[in-house]
Amino acid sequence: MEEIQSQSENYRSSSSSASSPASRVPSSNFFYLRKPGSLRQPISFEDSPEWEDTDADVRVEEGGDSINAATTPVSPSLSKLNSGSLPSPPMPEAAAVTRKTAGASVVWKDLAVTIKGKRKYSDKVVKSSNGYALPGTMTVIMGPAKSGKSTLLRAIAGRLHPSAKMYGEVFINGAKTRLLYGSYGFVDRETTLIGSLTVREYLYYSALLQLPGFFCQKKSVVEEAIQAMSLGDYANKLIGGHCCMKGLARGERRRVSIARELVMRPRILFIDEPLYHLDSVSALLMMVTLKKLASTGCTLIFTIYQSSTEVFGLFDRICLLSNGNTLFFGETLACLQHFSNAGFPCPIMQSPSDHFLRAINTDFDRIIAMCKNWQEGPLLKSKGKASNATRIAVLTWRSLLIMSREWKYYWLRLILYMILTLCIGTVFSGLGHSLSSVVKRVAAIFVFVSFTSLLSIAGVPALLKEVKIYASEESNQHSGALVFLFGQLLSSIPFLFLVSISSSLVFYFLIGLRDGFSLLMYFVLNFFMCLFVNEGLLLAVTSLWQNIFWSILTLVTIHVVMMLSAGYLRIRNELPRPVWKYPLSYIAFHTYSIQGLLENEYLGTNFAVGQVRTISGFQALHSAYDISQSSNSKWENLLVLFLMAIGYRILVFVLLHFHVRKNVSLHRIWQCRKSTT
Repeated sequence: MEEIQSQSENYRSSSSSASSPASRVPSSNFFYLRKPGSLRQPISFEDSPEWEDTDADVRVEEGGDSINAATTPVSPSLSKLNSGSLPSPPMPEAAAVTRKTAGASVVWKDLAVTIKGKRKYSDKVVKSSNGYALPGTMTVIMGPAKSGKSTLLRAIAGRLHPSAKMYGEVFINGAKTRLLYGSYGFVDRETTLIGSLTVREYLYYSALLQLPGFFCQKKSVVEEAIQAMSLGDYANKLIGGHCCMKGLARGERRRVSIARELVMRPRILFIDEPLYHLDSVSALLMMVTLKKLASTGCTLIFTIYQSSTEVFGLFDRICLLSNGNTLFFGETLACLQHFSNAGFPCPIMQSPSDHFLRAINTDFDRIIAMCKNWQEGPLLKSKGKASNATRIAVLTWRSLLIMSREWKYYWLRLILYMILTLCIGTVFSGLGHSLSSVVKRVAAIFVFVSFTSLLSIAGVPALLKEVKIYASEESNQHSGALVFLFGQLLSSIPFLFLVSISSSLVFYFLIGLRDGFSLLMYFVLNFFMCLFVNEGLLLAVTSLWQNIFWSILTLVTIHVVMMLSAGYLRIRNELPRPVWKYPLSYIAFHTYSIQGLLENEYLGTNFAVGQVRTISGFQALHSAYDISQSSNSKWENLLVLFLMAIGYRILVFVLLHFHVRKNVSLHRIWQCRKSTT
């Protein structure tokens, strides 16, 4: 609280100096404020004192991950405002000072963005914006709602959708280049977290997905990220947020999403609305934490809609946007001085962010040149990624851990499977092995396969959560469609096998099917493949809609249609051919599962008719259900189920690779348009 109080006192001292006649904006800052109605005549600031150079002794610790700076500032008010960060006063055009820092300088010049509509490109969402951010400082992009803040942030970070066009230049350490993997972190406005993991576990798995090397080497990185975001008291607490888990508050959850990006030790950190949905106290604690992070040398660029007086005093530089136009860019103190000297002093009891009206900057060439000379540094290199095998192993283990903890989505489903199986088994128990029991056994197997498959729709919320987590991690290149698919596949096998063997044993012995270990194992394997195919279908529909209502509605419809065409309610050869037999009866996985189970039960058996005559199991069953006489037919049906499971997962891969990524990009475009209207 002492740090918060000191920052508040610093702001009050800086705001009071801004309204003082003795405090004028330096003439070396080429930013002008225009009064309403006089857009063509910039207000000049005469007799403005020049800022002298600041002597700085910058020492970079070994490893390049932290920075110690000893400075001797000339301006006392500026020193107070920039306490805790590297001071950055304007320098003469010819001056060049090399500063070795952990961060990287970012400069954007004449940056403009247009987004393609249905027919043509819309008006510019961002219009000729100029600005820069230096290591050890916090640069905030501020403006009213729908002013283009998020679009500008994504343009600087190089994360615009392909349908958006960007004009202008972005310089990193004085060179025109794009940001590479590992050199920067990006935190979206809303990040999907895994509520059933603790903070330390979530960050540890994120580190395993993002970083190469051995597992043990990443624990220190996770602990550094926890300390950087002041999450030490919450490290062993569940994130929560669903499944009846109370979990962390919004402020802590927001800090966890930022810490996820810090495990890469990025040079530059972009944050879209770090104070989104936070109360005033949580917002202040968040900004103090980010200020502490910036003091280590990281370059912070983030957007914000509105801030309190105390939060405003923590900013180093401000970029004011309105309807895509950059109205002001400069240091926090200079912004207050501009408005004061232009005849719009900020009232003492009013927040500066609420007070700013209109400002504009011109002639940014000297700042570009100054930043190139001032913050020249090595080109940023891409960091190595974790191998796909490592990522698959991490996702598999993480998913298994989630399954073991989320009782509502997994253990409750297992209990429901057992209850349903007990109900079906007791209803059809005591059938015997006579010829008259054939029709009833067919009905029992049909009900067992159909109803258990339909019950699996209860897993849609869990699958939807996994797809959202994939979309969030894929946007930051932490995962990929193939990696996610294999991870989800391997992690689901133990759960599906547990369901299949427990349900099959209960049903098999309650119904009294044929004795034989090989017959029982085939029943378990067949039912496992049935659930395996159904899981792929669920994942495909969930990936397509990404909405719980439409996913459940679509799955219920598909299952009902498959049950109707499975060949039990009406024999397969008697189904109407145009639709129900071709192609529905061949698409329904129920058909192959039921047929394989009946062939496993009846092929090779005989039933006595009277005292002399006997008929085979095929003949007894043929009038109730179409099966094949071949002894290999049940294995062929099992092969068909396996191929259908592979086919559904190929469809899931296509949907994840194209549809989910497109939806995430469209969501970003929608946010960009929302921020500009």
